[in-house]
Amino acid sequence: MLDRDGYRPSIAIVIANTRNQVFWGKRLREHSWQFPQGGIDPDEAPEEAMYRELWEEVGLSPQHVRILGRTRDWLRYHVPRQWIRREWRGNYRGQKQIWYLLRFVGRDSDINLRMTEKPEFDAWRWHDYQVPLEAVIEFKRDVYKSALQELERFLYRRRGSGHGEAKRSAEADGKDQASEDEDEHEGEQAALASS
Repeated sequence: MLDRDGYRPSIAIVIANTRNQVFWGKRLREHSWQFPQGGIDPDEAPEEAMYRELWEEVGLSPQHVRILGRTRDWLRYHVPRQWIRREWRGNYRGQKQIWYLLRFVGRDSDINLRMTEKPEFDAWRWHDYQVPLEAVIEFKRDVYKSALQELERFLYRRRGSGHGEAKRSAEADGKDQASEDEDEHEGEQAALASS
């Protein structure tokens, strides 16, 4: 399904653990790394597609994650002609994506890359939030950079914040970003000390 401009609607998922490291997946039989992503089916909402792709690509269900935030608008990337399937040439230009930032609340052993007959990844690791963009296929790098910049503000919200909380700005909360960062840092230190 393409929009009238030739872009396929899709989602991308950044999964962050409690140390704010992100899931980084190695594409099957390739030397490139990326976040989970996938197309949105007809009559499927972006959030539904996100949960479906989360299950298909990394074996996680809604109980394993909390939504911290998402991009406000579609982020688009253009796919070079040599990467476009022959049957799509002429109409297909690339993808437009809604990006989600999730907090992983499960265990590493909950992650399963073999949920489907055609897995997306053959390895994974936790990586610092600012992933090495040179490991991402070149035509996606600008979208990765934009998405990570936009979503980063949600990463440092107070732990009790839910989906609705993540959408509010720090000003609406009545706190400045510096005090939120201090609260988050103290909460992480307490969590580490008690484990």
